[in-house]
Amino acid sequence: MAMKVLVAEDNRDSRELVSDILLSLGHIPILAPNGRIALDKILQDPPDLVILDVNMPEMDGFEVCAAVKRNPATAKIPVLMLTAQVDVESRVKGLGLGADDYLPKPFHPRELIARIQTRLRAKEETDTLREQREQLRKTFERFVAHEIVEKLLEDPTKVQLGGAVTTVTVLFADLEGFTSLSERTEPTRLLEVLNGYHTLLVQYIKANGGTIDKFLGDGLMALYNTPLPQVDHALRAVRTALAVRSALVNYHDRLEAHFRLRVNFGIHSGPAIVGNVGAPEIMDFTAIGDTVNLASRLQGLSENNQITVSEETYRQVADYVLAERVEARAVRGRTEPVVTYLIQHLK
Repeated sequence: MAMKVLVAEDNRDSRELVSDILLSLGHIPILAPNGRIALDKILQDPPDLVILDVNMPEMDGFEVCAAVKRNPATAKIPVLMLTAQVDVESRVKGLGLGADDYLPKPFHPRELIARIQTRLRAKEETDTLREQREQLRKTFERFVAHEIVEKLLEDPTKVQLGGAVTTVTVLFADLEGFTSLSERTEPTRLLEVLNGYHTLLVQYIKANGGTIDKFLGDGLMALYNTPLPQVDHALRAVRTALAVRSALVNYHDRLEAHFRLRVNFGIHSGPAIVGNVGAPEIMDFTAIGDTVNLASRLQGLSENNQITVSEETYRQVADYVLAERVEARAVRGRTEPVVTYLIQHLK
């Protein structure tokens, strides 16, 4: 594949020699007689490789190299310094400024060819890896939180089965009346309505640092305090629910009356196994345990936009919210009644 290579050299014969070598390799030479012109061309149309002489008028090669590496838009471009300055100090200076290679004059064409090919091959591999990384980020951020993607990109070895006990706050949200609505609504329109509510929920969950664990039909599950620690994870979850409830007023103005559904919440804080669950080929980053189960049950107790939280969650947010204590109630799957609180609003 033809690549663009900028050659900055004030000696015409040397400039044309390097140009001929590049043409023989099938690449596109971009020629500059001094450092100033070279830098302007690099900024206007970034090449795949820069070959720099050191002793040039207006700007020397060291100055051009420093400017290229200092600019985020050009810092990844490899720089090969081709110069008669062969002393150790000059080499150290060039490499210290970010040059990727340093070849003294006079040079043998075969050696220059080998170094050009090595730098361009490394550039191509680096660009490919960067594009793959960005594509992975864009793809997986559609399904999991940005923080998880970044953590996995930083350390891919974390992509394995298993997990660890972590204190989390779990939020469940569910659309009240969606089942009956689905019976009398055309499927395409029903999906549009559902996605609209999910979009609203995701917006406020992410704004408060939550992680979307999974979508559960007309509901969803979110986690706080994972994968990144959050000292106020319980308050973040409560703020999420309050923000969604407040936003529903304006959101409903855009919907027909029969699509104005209530959103009910259940929130509980406690220990859970957090990690990757599934098979080696297909995994799901999630939390499992009694904490998750109780949060789900609390959501089932809510109605008419209620935010039902456990006693443990309330204990962590009591200084920040006004809430109504509810007498102990029986919860499916638990032998003892559970004391809950209905969150009214922030103090």
